[in-house]
Formats: sequence, structure tokens, C-alpha cells
Amino acid sequence: MSSENSNGSLETSFQDTIAVVEFGHPASNSFPRALLDQLTSEINFLSRDENVSVIILKSKGERTFCSGASFDELLQVQNEEQGTEFFSGFAHLINAMRNCNKLIIGRVQGRAVGGGVGIISACDYVLATPESAVKLSELAIGIGPFVIEPAVSRKIGKPAMAEMTLSAHEWKSAEWALQHKLYAEIHTRDQLDEAVENFAKRLSSYNPEALFHMKKIIWEGTEQWESILFERAAITGKLVLSDFSRNALLQFKK
Repeated sequence: MSSENSNGSLETSFQDTIAVVEFGHPASNSFPRALLDQLTSEINFLSRDENVSVIILKSKGERTFCSGASFDELLQVQNEEQGTEFFSGFAHLINAMRNCNKLIIGRVQGRAVGGGVGIISACDYVLATPESAVKLSELAIGIGPFVIEPAVSRKIGKPAMAEMTLSAHEWKSAEWALQHKLYAEIHTRDQLDEAVENFAKRLSSYNPEALFHMKKIIWEGTEQWESILFERAAITGKLVLSDFSRNALLQFKK
């Protein structure tokens, strides 16, 4: 599947039983709602594909893996219902990734902010580069990483999650992310694709039924996310309407 328009691009290719899903957007690989929905649908589709054993999730370009929610769309939110609907896009995607029957390998070639960190956290195994710093900047724009918090906390723990959230203007290095288990491996940019491909091939050579059961075990105890992520989306959807958030978003866009 391949699509590309003003909402960004999404393309899936196949290497034997490995599906490679690549997303992109001209604004630093940010996510408008339409692109979030496309990626969610693709993950759900691949989950049901019996010919797929492993999914690689990657993004276009070199400098940025994902810069989170689209600021342009956030500024267009006019009421709580629209705000809840927008942030529910990340809730749907994270739930699709954790419920996916296939293990998802994240290929992170550059920086990630906000929702991008949530997507990384929802991957089952992540390989990154030394340039792949991370930041949760939500408090700086008057909201918080409420929707993605369960996924991030599950990976790095509550104390590290709190540290990232409260230091909203501070980038955490790739080495920090590796130490806190957000990343499993770090490779140079020249070596990243080979490392991802080799790991995916090894994983896809294992018994598919064993991989399926392992996926379910990895995500045990997250069933409440079916409701809690959408409750968090409502909180964020309300906060983004505040004067603080409006002014902060306009400043970030300058």
C-alpha cells in the first residue's frame, strides 16, 4: 500500500515475510490526524495478514524520526470534541500497535518529540542511532503527554517518564534512551539499516506461533488502555484550547 498527499505519505513494502512500513511528512515527519488514521489502519491490516511475521516501522529522511502531532491541526481545534477526536488518533495507533499480532521493530534514525516518543514506546524492539535524541515537550505548550504516558512509562518507568515530562525543554540523548530501555540497540546511521534488516530476518525465521504468543505476553496487563488512552485524549483535548496553549503553539510555529 502506498499513499502520498498533503497529509504526508505512507508506504508498505515486503521482504519475504517482513513488512516495512514507512511514514513521512514534510513538517519533520509530524502527524496530522489523517496520517495517524492511515498508519493505524495499516497496522491493523498487517496484523491480520498471515503472510507477515514481523513489521518494521520507519520514517523518511535522516534528521527526524517523528515530531509528534501536527501543530497546524492543533491550532485548528475549536472545541473539546474536536480536541478529543484529534488526540484519540494517537490512542487508536498505540492500541493498534500493542494489539497487533505481529512484533513491531522500530527503526529510529533521528530525533523524536512528543507523540513520536509514544510511537517508539509502542514498538516491541527499537534500534536507533546516536542522533536519536528524545523529548517530551508537551508541558511547554500547555498540555501534557497524557495519551502516550502509559506506553512511555511501561518502557522506561515512571521516574524516567516524570523526568522527561518535567524537563520539557530538554533533549534526552540516545544514550540516555538506551540506558532507560526505550532503545534496545544503537548503531551508526551507516550501520542502522543492516542491523535492522538482520534482526528482522532472524526474528522472522522463528516459529510464527511462538512469536504470536510472545507478543501477547509482552503486552500483558495493558488491557485497560482500551479506555484509559481515550480518557487521556479528552483531558488533552480540553487543555489545548487554553490561551496558554494557543499562544505557545503560535510561538513554536514562528
